[in-house]
Amino acid sequence: MKRIGVISDTHSTFDETLRQFLRDVDEIWHAGDFGSIEMADQIAAYKPTRGVFGNIDGGVMRRSYREFEFFECEGKRVLMTHIGGYPNHYSPAAKRMIEECRPDIFIAGHSHILKVIFDPKYNLLHINPGAAGCYGFHKVRTAIRFTIDGDDIRDMEIGEWPRME
Repeated sequence: MKRIGVISDTHSTFDETLRQFLRDVDEIWHAGDFGSIEMADQIAAYKPTRGVFGNIDGGVMRRSYREFEFFECEGKRVLMTHIGGYPNHYSPAAKRMIEECRPDIFIAGHSHILKVIFDPKYNLLHINPGAAGCYGFHKVRTAIRFTIDGDDIRDMEIGEWPRME
């Protein structure tokens, strides 16, 4: 059994609010737009972290992280990218990877809009945690945490906080 925290679009924000929300998770999954390698290192120093680069992440980030991550957690196949879309509106690259990898969970960021949708076509759970940072058009910062226990994905919780200017 593992507790997972999912964040995206931190844009160089990893403050006490996020730390408190993620304090009891075993791993953090970051769906891109960390903001800098220093930010990625700070998050990874807090909890074991898996991540992908986002469209604002350049240079060192793109050498340190990949566009897609495919891994297994507690028997669940997970595919993560930054610009992936959502059910019936996947990006062409994400759709190819979904069809190739057949994940149980597909995670994408980029939109700054939190969405959790079951996709019956690909039999997967799509998760977009929204934006945890303070840069962008969103009015509310968001993140997600949940438990994976064998075949069971449960105890999903959403964190919401006002965006600081």
